[in-house]
Amino acid sequence: MLCPGRGATPSLPIPPRAPTGMVSTPLFPAHRPQATAGPTRKERQMPALDHPASAMLDLDSARRLACGLVAPIGDSETLDLAQAAGRTSATSLRAEIALPRAARSAMDGFALRTADLAAALTLPVAGTVAAGMQAPPLPDGAALRIFTGAQIPAGADAVVPVEEVTETGAEVQLTAAPAPGSHIRAVGSEQPLGGLLLRRGTRIRAHHIGLLASNGVAEVAVVRRPRLAILSTGDELHRPGAEAASRDTMPDVNRPMLIALAQGAGAEVDDHGILPDDAEATVAKFASLQGRYDLIVTTGAVSMGGRDHLRPALIAAGGQIDGWKVALKPGKPVMFGRLGNAAVTGLPGNPFSAMVGFTLFVSAQIARLKGAVPAPLFHCAGRAGFDWTRKPDRAEIFPIRLGNREIDGLPVVHRLGEGTSATLFPLAEADGLGFVPAETARVSVGTPICWQTFEAGAR
Repeated sequence: MLCPGRGATPSLPIPPRAPTGMVSTPLFPAHRPQATAGPTRKERQMPALDHPASAMLDLDSARRLACGLVAPIGDSETLDLAQAAGRTSATSLRAEIALPRAARSAMDGFALRTADLAAALTLPVAGTVAAGMQAPPLPDGAALRIFTGAQIPAGADAVVPVEEVTETGAEVQLTAAPAPGSHIRAVGSEQPLGGLLLRRGTRIRAHHIGLLASNGVAEVAVVRRPRLAILSTGDELHRPGAEAASRDTMPDVNRPMLIALAQGAGAEVDDHGILPDDAEATVAKFASLQGRYDLIVTTGAVSMGGRDHLRPALIAAGGQIDGWKVALKPGKPVMFGRLGNAAVTGLPGNPFSAMVGFTLFVSAQIARLKGAVPAPLFHCAGRAGFDWTRKPDRAEIFPIRLGNREIDGLPVVHRLGEGTSATLFPLAEADGLGFVPAETARVSVGTPICWQTFEAGAR
């Protein structure tokens, strides 16, 4: 089964964002009203949009387009090492020292000179060397008791583990002579001078912090967090927990979900609430966001309904649309555009569609803003534990649960739910998301399935 990014059209590399004045031709260019008599102010603000069939994008093309609308952030800040977890490195760091800096014992045992064993395998014990102390020179024809991590005494060329010797009073007896260098960590054997410690664009994790600390690094330069604005649209929405104005309204599911996803991906998020289904209010909101954010994410009002004002409002506010509609189920009505220096990604209003759109596109945009390489899509392999007949027109994404058995060494993947984009309920027991390409009409038990965990998109 062909997964995104594994066919003739790879997901990467991402083309660089075109500089101002050199942008590609947008699908719907920015609207600049002319001061002519006749049309009302509202009519001038809301230009009519065509709906060309050519606007449909395949998944890989849509992801490349989304990432091409943002550029890596150049701003950075310096943080204490302990505060850098989860942030993205702004520079590459190389080792200024070799580790270990001095030869050290890899075992508890006895340090000795192998040449002294030519005549006999019994040596007197002349002292002890512990970690953290300056090792005395090794006397001729003697051994020194040594502990793991202790510096190798001058003159010693091997360590014999304590398990391989017999101690008799002040002497130690060996069963065989060790090879020179046995159980010794040589200078630079763990880390060479100039070795790469941290690559630019890496999400800093606990093991990076430990490695940097071992090199005496106390501070690290990290990329400024991407600034995101997130808002929902729809007169039918109310804040979760608030009393519904009528039985016709519903809680705003998408906004808190998307905020959590964005924060988990390392973004700094401003919550811009719920926008009513009003054309002029939508234009005004876009105008108020200009120049303040790296990325603006909306949900709802991106389809072709009479109250879907988002696309014409973006153009009326001086933005442009670079792509619209993806050959994907769920998540077809996704919009990609720009407003000044900010990318604008409009996600569908149905909750599962919005989550899928964020996972596929917005997570990749955030990674790109941080200077990281967007994570590959659906990189895990499995075998279907279900039968499914579907219309082979669009690629499809669905919640999955991993079974307790394997087929041909791969985990069995079970499809959850009935494919509706309006509910998140099937996700309650889901382990991640599964994928089938557009041309697949039939999935049978044992069919190869590509899948990913929910966390896979965050970098």
